This record gives sequence, C-alpha cells and structure tokens, in this order.
Amino acid sequence: MARYKNLLKSEDLLKYMLETSVYPREHEQLKELREVTMKDIRGDMSVPAEEGQLLSVILKLMNAKKTIEIGVFTGYSLLTTALALPKDGKIIAIDMDRSSYEIGLPFIRKAGVEEKINFIESEAIPILDKMIEETKDGEEELYDFAFVDADKTNYGEYHERLMKLVKIGGAIIYDNTLWSGTVAEPLDFSLLEKTDLEIRNFIMKFNEFLAADSRVEISQVCVGDGLTICKRIL
Repeated sequence: MARYKNLLKSEDLLKYMLETSVYPREHEQLKELREVTMKDIRGDMSVPAEEGQLLSVILKLMNAKKTIEIGVFTGYSLLTTALALPKDGKIIAIDMDRSSYEIGLPFIRKAGVEEKINFIESEAIPILDKMIEETKDGEEELYDFAFVDADKTNYGEYHERLMKLVKIGGAIIYDNTLWSGTVAEPLDFSLLEKTDLEIRNFIMKFNEFLAADSRVEISQVCVGDGLTICKRIL
C-alpha cells in the first residue's frame, strides 16, 4: 500500500488533524476515491486530503470559475476543484495518462460534476501553447486559478505559460515543492535514487526562482509534500 505524505514528521499530530478537521468535512466521493487510490502502488502520487481541503478553501475564497490543472492522476485534486467551483465553473485538466483518470471518473460522475471538466490526454506544454494562441486579448478570457502537479522538471516551463493564461490577481499553485523534506536535508546518496536527486535539485532551483520572481507574491506551505501558492501581481 502507498505511504501517506507527512512533512510534519509526527504521525499523532497528522492523525489528530485528519480526524478532527479534515475527514469529517471530506465529501463522500472524495473519501471513496482516496481509499481506492491509496490501494494503488502509486497511491502516494495523489494529493492528500488535508491539501485538498486547503485547495478547496482557496478556490472558494477566490470565487474561482475557470481553472487549469496540470497532472491529474486519479483525480483527487480535480474532484476537489470541481466540487469547489460554482455550477458554471470549468476546468481544463491535462494529463498524459487517461487510464489513471478513468479510476477517478466514476466518483466524479457520482458527484455530479463531470460536466465541469474538459480532460485532455496530452503532454501539457503543447496544450498550454495552443491555449495561449487561442486566448483573446482581454482579462475576461484568462483563468482564475491553476494547479500544477505533473513532471517537476518542467515547472519552470509551465510557470512562464501560466503567467500568460492566469489573470492578474489569480493563483498558480505548485505541488511537491519541499520534496519529502529533502530540500533542507544533507544529501544521503544511499537513500536517494538518481531521479529523486535530480528532481530534488531542480525543485530547489525552482523555489529560488519563485522567491525572486517579482511578478508573483508567494507563500510556501508545509502541507502534504510542500505547496507553493503564487498570486500573480504583474
């Protein structure tokens, strides 16, 4: 069974948070999807419930209606977003693997929010480029919110494109920006695979880039595997 992401390093504290304020508020279809996903060998790729709860609150505080999601997996964050949006809300969801999305689709349908989702099976960059070309001049054509949880080494490429697609005042949120806490730990090559090491090093550079990017205000949050919230200001 997949492990549960926990940067708190305290199982008791995490259990308290989940049982007190997360699971009692979790939508039934989110609960069912989470339980199915965690049985998968890749279940730790899913957004954890407490992170989904945070995303939902942010979306509702923003009154978001048009969103982009890059990296879907089985769709926990996607279903979270769809439930948080109003009836006329829309999500462009991009992932290379539709088979994983199909795992979550029955729960999305049961929740009655499938019509909000336009799932595109593709690499993200060509789709984002096409969206930029098709976006007309004018703030009303831009998006309110984007959530990025795909291939980490392309975060920089996604960022530049999303800065053209998300409106000023909108939010772009990046997942896994603390990479299991390894960004602040001494390197132990015996514990890190080559791929993990490469991603860890890239995430550190991306964090430094975001911290210096004057076009956004940021907040890095220690939830799940690390979450960086960007508000576009320029």
